[in-house]
Amino acid sequence: MFARDGQIGLSHTPPAFGFVDYWRLALKHKFVLLGSLLTALVLGTTATLLMTPIYTATSTIQIDREAARVLDVDEVQPRESMIQGEEFFQTQYGILRSRSLAERVIDKLGLASNDAFIQQMGEEPVQRDRETATAFAAKRRQAVLRLIQDNLGVAPIRGSRLVSVSFSSPDAALSAKVSNAFAENFIEANLDRKFESSAYARSFLEDRIAQTKARLEDAERELVGYAANQTIINVREASAETGEAQSLTTNNLVALNSALAQARANRIAAEEKWRQARSAQLYTLQEVLQNPTIQRLTEERAKFDAEYQQKLSIYQPDWPEMRQLQARIAELDAQTNSVAAGIRSSIQGQYAVALNQERSLQGQVSGLQDDVLDLRSRSIQYNILQRELDTSRTLYDGLLQRYKEVGITAGVASNNISIVDKATAPQRPSQPQLLINLALAALLGLGLGVLGAFLLEALDETLASPDDVELKLGLSVLGVIPLLSRGVIPQQALEDVRSGFSEAYYSLQTALQFSTPDGAPRSLLVTSSRPAEGKSTTAYATALNLARAGRKVLLADGDLRNPSLHRLMGVENDAGMSNVLSGGGDLGGLAKPTKQPGLHFIPCGPLPPNPAELWSGDRVRRLLASAGEIYDHVVIDGPPVLGFADAPLLAAAVEGTVFAIEAKGTRRAQARGALRRLRMGNARILGAVLTKFNMTATQYGGYDYAYDYNYGSTETDRKKTKKDRRS
Repeated sequence: MFARDGQIGLSHTPPAFGFVDYWRLALKHKFVLLGSLLTALVLGTTATLLMTPIYTATSTIQIDREAARVLDVDEVQPRESMIQGEEFFQTQYGILRSRSLAERVIDKLGLASNDAFIQQMGEEPVQRDRETATAFAAKRRQAVLRLIQDNLGVAPIRGSRLVSVSFSSPDAALSAKVSNAFAENFIEANLDRKFESSAYARSFLEDRIAQTKARLEDAERELVGYAANQTIINVREASAETGEAQSLTTNNLVALNSALAQARANRIAAEEKWRQARSAQLYTLQEVLQNPTIQRLTEERAKFDAEYQQKLSIYQPDWPEMRQLQARIAELDAQTNSVAAGIRSSIQGQYAVALNQERSLQGQVSGLQDDVLDLRSRSIQYNILQRELDTSRTLYDGLLQRYKEVGITAGVASNNISIVDKATAPQRPSQPQLLINLALAALLGLGLGVLGAFLLEALDETLASPDDVELKLGLSVLGVIPLLSRGVIPQQALEDVRSGFSEAYYSLQTALQFSTPDGAPRSLLVTSSRPAEGKSTTAYATALNLARAGRKVLLADGDLRNPSLHRLMGVENDAGMSNVLSGGGDLGGLAKPTKQPGLHFIPCGPLPPNPAELWSGDRVRRLLASAGEIYDHVVIDGPPVLGFADAPLLAAAVEGTVFAIEAKGTRRAQARGALRRLRMGNARILGAVLTKFNMTATQYGGYDYAYDYNYGSTETDRKKTKKDRRS
């Protein structure tokens, strides 16, 4: 798969940084990282040793949501629920950090009376200007308050109701003293708040009681005056069920109504009895039969009648004694009839009395009903006044009861805060902590070192490795050419086909075989961004290896400004490419054979005054076409790209361009500029060749680029190579 420039399998999108890339960056800038780390450690140690020791004393207090209840009476302060518990504790923590509690501790310990506390805290005493003594005292108090609040620590212990109250200062005893003062004054302030809230409640209740009492008295006066004015007399106060009072008129109506009902019942009974007595036989009435007089007379008559019947057998009816008995019996019958008639008359009289009594009571009730209706119309306002009076009395009684309860709770001071552990003078300073400071210094040093490494990496314009070429330029690396040992020239290295230098160029030739679908390009340009980057050696080595592979190759020196390939080949530069391009020579006659079979070389020739004009037009394409009829490959050693128009013109005419880059010599901006100019000329860039690469010293990104091009060589060759590298 070929990219637009002819590069093999390379994306122009830079890959994301991974662990290996960071490790490479760390190894590359290890001295920066180590220097930054050591400097930070030295500075951290020095600063720690120069710091003033700080002692932290801690007291522990327990805060409960509710205090122990001595009395079953609601308190004046609000009680916290379980849902509001967190808000309660946060409120207590805020009170511990409050300015008012800090000022209370200052007053308790007398810390603002002089400069002793400020000096103990390691601060400069407050300087007095031209302000008054009061203003100076307030200024010093403000400085003491700032020191107290800045060095106070409040830390709740998770999962408990315990709170640690700490204070830090250069004096251990002072730290313990201030920490204990905060705990004690926090408890006292809590009690004071409760007492003040009770006192406020008592004062508030006294005012409300006085107001309610006055309203109650006014309501009573108004109610009594209205009742006297309307002659409303109540025999019973308003009940809880009905809410209404009972007046004298109403009471009389109720009594008469009850009497009327009873009289009506009596009249009905008497009427029924008289109806029976009037229609029935006299001696069948129950009242007559049960009357003692009737019973006695009946008994006497029966006795005389028995005596008469007994003597009738002896005497004649007209016998005097018999006549007396008859007269006595008749007299008893008359008495009996008289008594029975009297009983019937009595029943009639009872009925008449009951009827008259009912009529009398009915008249009285009718009269009182009008009085009651009139009283009710006059009692509407009375009831309103009565309700106002009852409301005021209830409120007054409730306020009195609450006032008594507040008085009781104020006398029993309950507290929900207690001291668990008092602070003691610490034996060892809490600050500075050498290990923590060194750890922070190490982190800071490493951070600065990493920042410096990234900065240096961002500013690093050199191309030192194949990764740099691929990441920074987006070019595939076709070959990595090692740096020759001192005193070794390229011709000598290339003559030894088993040398690492030759093997590197064989690798380049192999990469060129896969650079196009048809193998190595038939016309190839080797160029670079600037001179002396190894492009001429690369062009010569590429042509040499192609010839060794049995190809017929033409090596052309296309640098018409500063040619150097004729010196490498050891031939004269009297005639060459400039003659062919200007029409003053023939390619077949100017191309000279070399020691390598199949390799011909044409030098630059005389330097023309206008090299760019010679390369423009169809001259190059005609030259390449005629050379293609004779040779399998044409390799051109081109001029540098930057500053000249020659290389882009040549690159546009050949099938492929190889870009030579000197390791640690070519800057990224130069290479990018050169590649940009080549691409503007529609050059087909096959890839880059990294030349003069120090394979023994470069380890980049975790990969060791010390390619073993000596694989398969003899022991003598390897020793010679190592000796050359050491030299």
